[in-house]
This record gives sequence, C-alpha cells and structure tokens, in this order.
Amino acid sequence: MLASTLLLIALLCAGVLVPVPYSRMSPGPTVNTLEEHGGKPVLQISGRKTYPTNGHLNMTTVRVTSPDFRMNLVSAVYGWLSRDAVVPHSTLYPDGQTAEQADQENAEEFDQSQESAKAAALKQLEIPVATRVVVASVVKDSPSEDKLHAGDVIKSVDGTAVKKPGDVAKLVTEHRPGERVDFSVVPAKKAAAAEKAGKPEPTATETVTVATEKAPDDGRAIVGIQAGTDHTFPFDIDIKLADVGGPSAGLMFALGIVDKLTPGAMTGGEFVAGTGTIDAEGKVGPIGGIGMKTVGAREKGAEFFLTPEDNCAAAAKELPEGLTLVKVGTIADAAKSLKKISDGETAGLPGCTTG
Repeated sequence: MLASTLLLIALLCAGVLVPVPYSRMSPGPTVNTLEEHGGKPVLQISGRKTYPTNGHLNMTTVRVTSPDFRMNLVSAVYGWLSRDAVVPHSTLYPDGQTAEQADQENAEEFDQSQESAKAAALKQLEIPVATRVVVASVVKDSPSEDKLHAGDVIKSVDGTAVKKPGDVAKLVTEHRPGERVDFSVVPAKKAAAAEKAGKPEPTATETVTVATEKAPDDGRAIVGIQAGTDHTFPFDIDIKLADVGGPSAGLMFALGIVDKLTPGAMTGGEFVAGTGTIDAEGKVGPIGGIGMKTVGAREKGAEFFLTPEDNCAAAAKELPEGLTLVKVGTIADAAKSLKKISDGETAGLPGCTTG
C-alpha cells in the first residue's frame, strides 16, 4: 500500500509539474455589431444617412491560452473531458511565436479585416470605393528601411504605373540584385492628412531610389517591402472593438455596415451570429475554432449561425442543439440568407452537412 501511495503521489506531482506541448481553446464572448460594446457603438458611420435596425448580427470569438502558458497534464485531461479543445501548441503559435508577436499579428489581421469589411459592404451596396497600391510593410534591416514606409502610396516603379500589388513585385524582380529601383510615391503622412481632411489624394509625388538585394530563398531581386491594397471610402466608417484580434469578424462587420446603410432590419429582429474572413470583393474565407464559436453563439442565444462553406463540415459535426447553420461563400450569399430569415422562409436556407 505504501508503494502504491507513493507511486500515486509521484504520478499526481508529474501531472501537475510536467508541461505538455498543448494549448486550450474555449468559447469566447460574442458581440452584436449593431449595438454598443463597452459604452461605444461597434459600428459608427458619419457622412452618410443611416437607418435604425434591430436584432442581432453577432461576431464570435475563441479564447486561447497565451503563447507563454505551459499546460500540465492535469489541465490537458480536464480540457479533453470538458467542452474545450486541446490542440498542439504549434497549431496556434508556429515557430515558437512569442506573445508580443502573436498580439502584433492579430492586431494587423484585425485592422486589415476591418478595411476589407468596409470595402465589401460598400461594393455590395454598389457604392464606389477607390483603391490604391500602398506599402503594406517594410522588412527590418532591408534596403527599404527608412526610405519607404508603411502607408506610402506607390504610383509607379521605374516609371511604369502600378494598378495592383503584384505589379510592384513583378517590376522589382525584373532587376538583378544590386541594381537600383525608382519608386514614385505619395508619402504616407501626406496621403493620410489629405484623407482625414476630406481632400483628394495629393498628385505631387516623391521619387525614392532603393538598391535591390538577393532574396535568400531563390536569389531574385528584392527591396524588402510587401505591397498591398488600401481603400478610400466616400464617408467615414469607424469600427470600435477592444481586446479582439484576428481576421474572423470580417463577414459580420460587413453585414452590420450593410444593415445600417439600408432601410429596415436585415435579420427581421432575429438573433443571427456568424464568423468568417472577408476580402474586399466579398468572398468569405474559413476560420479556426468553429466548434468553439458555435457553442458560444448558442449560449448567448443565437438561433442561426452564418458559416463559411469551408468550415461547414466541421461545424455540422459539433452542432449545438437549437442552432441552425447557414452556409455562405460570399457576402451576397449571406445577404440572401438573411432576407429568408427575415421573411420566415428558413426551410430554404443553405445548410451544412458533415459530408
């Protein structure tokens, strides 16, 4: 008996003290994009007529343990026995990602999702949206550092006008490493000041010359920037939501904007939640933690859940009782389904299956 007791104590100590390479995911809070959160409207639109709405268009979240959290065996077993999901640590934080790096990445993805949501919503309503090619990021210690800056508007490369981000990379790689590239840009500060003042983008450009270097993977010429697309909107759309990161709220933000800019309530007063990334053209993309999000939405009171088509099978396998999954591939799909929900024609909704 003494030996068994000592062995049991040793096993319990090991379970508590020995870390295991796992992280835990659990249902997070859901927020109605049509209402206030933390005392402020989630969506605030000025410079354009808006309309009262009701019902719910809730974005959903997942709680995850931090990169620094080291789960022990007891916590892992508890997670496996509960509704939470226990996943390999590397699934959430690849390549030893630190907490600061994870926060930065989530913040950047959240900012980009807001811009895409605004563009998708306005395009759904056939409201013109101007686009421009910008410097999305500058690699530290690259030839472009301190020469080009995030937000600089790229008008041309070596005198050739650029219309999309891919044009920039194509023109740069036409050089050999060590050669110089001339960028014609509107500096970020000037472009931002004009946009804030409601003035047209400045036409005066500056020429910035950057020497190329050899890419470490394939030897092509690079300058150390990532080009992206920025949008100029005809009126102000402000999205306020603290302590949330990542791109998965894009679809629900876009639908909330559409709802506020059109007469009547898109949901007909029903409780609809959902998730999904969205690009500027309105295409909905998959997200992680779908099972956690459907559970959180149902606990909050949702009856319908807008589900990216690529997440449908997984969501259907873990479907909470009383929740109807609605498959969506684009913002237009979502708008059509919301119309059916509003009209009470729920039998015709596109559903999800496990197959």
